[in-house]
Amino acid sequence: MSQTTNARSGQRRKNAGLTIERIYTTPGVHPYDEVTWERRDVVQTNWKSGETIFEQRGVEFPDFWSVNASTIVTTKYFRGALGTAERESSLKQLIDRVVLTYAKAGKDNGYFATDEDAEIFEHELTWTLLHQVFSFNSPVWFNVGTKAPQQVSACFILSVDDSMDSILNWYREEGFIFKGGSGAGLNLSRIRSSKELLSSGGTASGPVSFMRGADASAGTIKSGGATRRAAKMVVLDVDHPDIEEFIETKAREEDKIRALRDAGFDMDLGGKDITSVQYQNANNSVRVSDEFMRAVEEGKPFGLRARGTGEIIEEVDARELFDKINKAAWECADPGVQYDDTINAWHTNPESGRITASNPCSEYMSLDNSSCNLASLNLLKFLRDDDTFDVAAFQKVAELVITAMDISICFADFPTEAIGQTTRDYRQLGIGYANLGALLMATGHGYDSDGGRALAAAITSLLTGAAYKRSAELAGIVGPYNGYARNAEAHQRVMRKHQAANDEVRTLDTMDTEIHRYATKAWKDVVEVGAKNGYRNAQASVLAPTGTIGFMMDCDTTGIEPDFSLVKFKKLVGGGSMQIVNQTIPRALKKLGYQDEQIEAIVAHIAEKGHVIDAPGLKPEHYEIFDTAMGARSISPLGHVRMMAACQPFLSGAISKTVNLPETATVEDIADVHLQGWKLGLKALAVYRDNCKVGQPLSDGGSTAKDAAKDAAAAAEPVVEKVIEYRPVRRRLPKRRPSQTTSFAVGGAEGYLTASAYDDGQLGEIFLKFGKQGSTLAGVMDAFSIAVSIGLQYGVPLETYVEKFTNLRFEPAGMTDDPDVRMAQSIMDYVFRRLALDHLDFDTRSFMGIHTAAERARQLETGSYTEQDDDVAEELESYSQSPAQVPAKAEEKTEEKAEDTSAASETVGAVQITSGSGAADVRPADVEVHSSAELMEKFQGKAADAPICMTCGTKMRPAGSCYVCEGCGSTSGCS
Repeated sequence: MSQTTNARSGQRRKNAGLTIERIYTTPGVHPYDEVTWERRDVVQTNWKSGETIFEQRGVEFPDFWSVNASTIVTTKYFRGALGTAERESSLKQLIDRVVLTYAKAGKDNGYFATDEDAEIFEHELTWTLLHQVFSFNSPVWFNVGTKAPQQVSACFILSVDDSMDSILNWYREEGFIFKGGSGAGLNLSRIRSSKELLSSGGTASGPVSFMRGADASAGTIKSGGATRRAAKMVVLDVDHPDIEEFIETKAREEDKIRALRDAGFDMDLGGKDITSVQYQNANNSVRVSDEFMRAVEEGKPFGLRARGTGEIIEEVDARELFDKINKAAWECADPGVQYDDTINAWHTNPESGRITASNPCSEYMSLDNSSCNLASLNLLKFLRDDDTFDVAAFQKVAELVITAMDISICFADFPTEAIGQTTRDYRQLGIGYANLGALLMATGHGYDSDGGRALAAAITSLLTGAAYKRSAELAGIVGPYNGYARNAEAHQRVMRKHQAANDEVRTLDTMDTEIHRYATKAWKDVVEVGAKNGYRNAQASVLAPTGTIGFMMDCDTTGIEPDFSLVKFKKLVGGGSMQIVNQTIPRALKKLGYQDEQIEAIVAHIAEKGHVIDAPGLKPEHYEIFDTAMGARSISPLGHVRMMAACQPFLSGAISKTVNLPETATVEDIADVHLQGWKLGLKALAVYRDNCKVGQPLSDGGSTAKDAAKDAAAAAEPVVEKVIEYRPVRRRLPKRRPSQTTSFAVGGAEGYLTASAYDDGQLGEIFLKFGKQGSTLAGVMDAFSIAVSIGLQYGVPLETYVEKFTNLRFEPAGMTDDPDVRMAQSIMDYVFRRLALDHLDFDTRSFMGIHTAAERARQLETGSYTEQDDDVAEELESYSQSPAQVPAKAEEKTEEKAEDTSAASETVGAVQITSGSGAADVRPADVEVHSSAELMEKFQGKAADAPICMTCGTKMRPAGSCYVCEGCGSTSGCS
């Protein structure tokens, strides 16, 4: 039972506070007592190296939380040193740490009418977090209730002026924000261009040169131990004289990456040579004006203005400049576009300054030197079993959450005093949602359809309307935000704009009609109550990526995104994994009127093909309901833009989302997306063309230039009469030499490795037998063995071969029968790991992440691979189970759990799959698949263009304008 706030019913406070209404809880019953709790072991490994990167046993979670959710919460959010009494070990401790802090701050600051209201607030907040109805952003879970500074915001906007003091302070402030794992954005347009003069008479460096220093700083702090790469946004106005240099900055660096990669340098994400390329730690965006976009449409010239005087110092062709933006985005996905006049037309605080920049993911847009606290509601939690949407509960939860978010500003800490002051004066909040894509599919709405957009618009309108309604009510209790008085007219004007946009929504069915009716009432209250009380918050809503917290809530889709794919990768309690057809699909098919037998056949088809095309019995007019972000039926680029446009008028901020285009898209296609984004009223837009950052050859011009340079250099070389050539000397093995033969099995395929050594023990020869004698494969293995052996005898270090051949991925791959190398990505991966273990010293192979089972066991027990431990033998025994024993144990757990499972569900690999209208097709995942992104690769037959997680080695997948790892919850952004 959790500790609770002291409550005495009916005791009135001095100020009339909020009366909190119960939504889900029962009087006299704590939310923890209504669920079944269980203990789990959380063990996380890097699938590439096989090393355990995290282990905490006996953690406590509700039985309905997935393995993935409990793993990510345990590894990311539990505080305290592992192995100590201070370490959190239960979800109860985590939720109490946060909720009790919020409840106490609410009481201390006069938010509640009575102590009983404070207790109801505490219990409702606990219930909704416990049942994954919503989640705060990650900094809340990291910091609130701990001894660390109580930073609750994930998003920051900085400011920089045209002075060296301000520029150096920018570097410093960004450094502190990155150190804490958050992200920041800023606009560099105040800095003089390289075409303007300094007061001393010299020429200014320009903002792009200062970007170089900031980029190096961000990269250094990332490599110094941050949990993820630095997230930052750099914005430049389209009328800045250095705008062309800014536009092409990252595109030219991408050319360098390709050239260096082709020359043999390690240019992968996190590679040792990638740091030699600049500007890779920031997202770049051009801030375009209506004046510029009209000049593009009309083919007119456009003036670039001096920063100090505002005078036009150069005119350019608007269309040519727009084409350069589109071409650079086509080449490397940067820069994005932000629509300045649209952003500031919805600005509630124009008297306090313009909005010039955004956070790294482009959803938070507000004053300079400010921050935003985020939280997101899980939309699928409001869909009842009868497929109706619980509108009343949705509005009440939105009001509850926005109350908690505002309370957090009362006790929050901030990275700089300027940010703290602005945030306390304007109290910007960012309530949003996740699982929109899953909700649309479950209710039979296509993502790119009028019905889907109408439903999304109504939900977004109600969310922001409910938030501002509560904000106006809070203003009557604890006062409006400090900057409200000077901005009252503008703030009320924006509220009326939201209300007018709500009036223009055209509903198409019963569900969106009811939601819209609630939204209309909410906006009426917003305008009326706000005119009397003012508002507590300058901003209320954004649509964030919801990466890590999306996994915490067990969401199928993130933010505003459609479903990533129809077949998902799921982890099992027993330690295995499976692929499962999205369980929203059977529910959607049942709502569309299909019978159980038809549903079963369609689901089986999806499990096999990864898409719905030609699924037996599925009507073609229903295909669009199952369209996804990737795959055979992917949503068109303008489909994404239209969905963003449907929701944008109901958000204080913007939308974190990348519009994906196929590799075949043209520069003109990207231009159309950017133009339509402006016309449809978006605030920001980013595009990504598949494979634009990898695998693109140099252009003919580049190749020709390179060849010409080589020819010129060769012609200029002097003739050398005498050449001294140094050759390695072959050290032959003695006639009789010690050898060791190892039999092995990788993914069920058997082979033999014979390794021969010199008298001093140094490896000098290998023979690899794999395949039948006389077969092509056996011949290739013989030739490979001879080539490696000769290299070893000529002095090529074994560690060089280990570096090159470990982590190669091809079939056969999977489980091995070697206790020291339990998983191998290929035969080569296994062979050279085995050779490293047998012939390299501990320090060399440890640097490569290659350890024996005994060493890994010691590390788990003692924290060191080399310390002696009495229990190592026992631990090693558990590590040395044959691969066949692991599934057997999972099956035993499955059978035990199945006894208690109702007829309406299936239990697969110790994970209960609720069947709804028929269980989704479930099957063991292939050994080479480790995430949904890799499942999609399997179905598409080509590699997904996504980075590898630097923590656990899993291929990440898109989440808004960022990427998120399904293995450990790490993100590439700031959410």
